[in-house]
Amino acid sequence: MSNGWRKISIAIFVALIALCAVLAFFGSASANYTADSIVKDYSLPIGQSMFENQSITGTTNPVDVPLVSNFAFLSHQLQAFDLKGIVLALSTGVVPFDFSTVAGGGIDSYGKVVDVDGPGFLTFAGDKLVVKSPDNYVWAYSAPYKWLKKTSSGVDVYEDGKKVKSVPAADIKNLEYKNDYYNASTIVDWYNYDAQDGSIFTLEKGMVGFSDGRNNISSSDVPKIFGQEMVDYASEYPTGSPILLYSGNYTAQDGEAYGTELGSHPEYGDSVREINARQFVDAWNGTVIPPQSSSSGKDYVYFESASDAKAPGGSAAHGVCPSARALRAAVTSEGFDLPVGMCWDEDAVLFGYNPAQDITVYNNHTYPVKIKMWTEGEGTGMNIYAQIERYVPK
Repeated sequence: MSNGWRKISIAIFVALIALCAVLAFFGSASANYTADSIVKDYSLPIGQSMFENQSITGTTNPVDVPLVSNFAFLSHQLQAFDLKGIVLALSTGVVPFDFSTVAGGGIDSYGKVVDVDGPGFLTFAGDKLVVKSPDNYVWAYSAPYKWLKKTSSGVDVYEDGKKVKSVPAADIKNLEYKNDYYNASTIVDWYNYDAQDGSIFTLEKGMVGFSDGRNNISSSDVPKIFGQEMVDYASEYPTGSPILLYSGNYTAQDGEAYGTELGSHPEYGDSVREINARQFVDAWNGTVIPPQSSSSGKDYVYFESASDAKAPGGSAAHGVCPSARALRAAVTSEGFDLPVGMCWDEDAVLFGYNPAQDITVYNNHTYPVKIKMWTEGEGTGMNIYAQIERYVPK
């Protein structure tokens, strides 16, 4: 190293030592900040989901404060050997706020999210501001975010609780809302045959009532934070269903598989019974139930009716009961209560309950479970199976 560079290095070193002394002297004179005051002054979004390297302020620009009353805030630039930042602060008279003075875990001195694996969220821990890592399991409940409400003259379109527009009945067929489960024709049928004035048709679902207390999120934020697969899953189930949005470390552990045979009841039509048995399996296979939560099977699953003089209305969805018996055996053997909408009889589904949407299973475990159902063979000899898969935490 040349003598010139050696002198420069020594000068920089001496300057840094002097700056440390100045910071120590002025530290007690720095303005007083609290986590609560910073949240209020800069409208920080408490409860909002956040990821690694994201700024808790929602912008890439630093929060600048007057240098004269916050001289000690140069310390975190000094520790990072940010000479450019120090010179800029001294020349402009402002310095980036040092978030380490009000933050606990998950936030660095510049207000960026650090050491958070997965979708964390901004919150308080005592008198400190933190970004909390997600629990091992995070779930919420689907809720209408964008929907149609039937009126006497057509439908009103709502988004986030606010009416966006009104659509005359004659124009409903031209609506462009659609996904894998509904389109304009579905909406027209709902309007004409199913809905009463005030009835709601959900177009897009947000998430509310999070298990870890974070903020509710809009339909557009669900795929950004938790992935498109969660949007797809929620679309399959009735509005209000619990949705397991995030899972950390767990071991998938299969319970015992329980099976039954479709059997023959020609008085109800065995071909119709086979269709209904398979529909029941499709409605429940893959259903994930968070801990201490109840869930039904899928929405948009339809069953064939068979004549039955004993049934209310003179018909019933015969064929679902063998599948229901397999599900009943699997869940009650797991220690769960008898599902709502079922009984202990051979005809396991109670009259008046839709086998997909109205039957509910309550998971009393402290971890999620998945219901798995499948069939083997066909016709009256078709075998139907149900099994519980446990998401046991590691």
